[in-house]
Amino acid sequence: MSTIKEILTRRPVMATIRVTVPAGAAKPSQQLSPALGQYRLNMMAFCKDFNARTQKFKPDTPMAVTITAFKDNTFEFTVKSPSVSWYLKKATGVESGSSRPGHVVASKLSVRHVYEIAKVKQSDPYCQYMPLESICKSVIGTANSMGIKIVKDLD
Repeated sequence: MSTIKEILTRRPVMATIRVTVPAGAAKPSQQLSPALGQYRLNMMAFCKDFNARTQKFKPDTPMAVTITAFKDNTFEFTVKSPSVSWYLKKATGVESGSSRPGHVVASKLSVRHVYEIAKVKQSDPYCQYMPLESICKSVIGTANSMGIKIVKDLD
C-alpha cells in the first residue's frame, strides 16, 4: 500500500517507450530519434547512460530497453538482457530456427547451455525472483519452438 507522501511525490508518466538498441552503441539515429524526440527527451543523456550501463556486454548485442518518460521531460529506463531466441541462435550457430519445428531439427544444444542461458536471464528485472528451474523450462520451450533439440551431452 502506498503512503500519502509517495502518492504526492509521484511524477506523472507521459509515455512508456520500448526499443531494442545494440549494447554500447546507442547514438541519436533513425531508430532512437523519433522515439525519444516526440516526447522531448534528451537523447544524448540517454545515449551516455545507456552506453555506460551496457559496456560490459559484447558490442552489437541487442538489448531491450523500456524507457519511462515523465511530463517534466525527464526519464528512467530499464535494460533487459537479449532475448532467449538470440542466445539460442548464438549458442547453436544457426542463422534462424527450423521452418518446421517438431519435424525438422535445426540444431542440437546441451542441457549445460540451457542452464547457462537461464543463469544469464535470471539477472533480468522480470526474472530475478523466478526459480532457475522455471527459467530453464522456458528456455527449453523456446528451443523446441525454434526446432532446436535439447540433448544431455553433445557428442
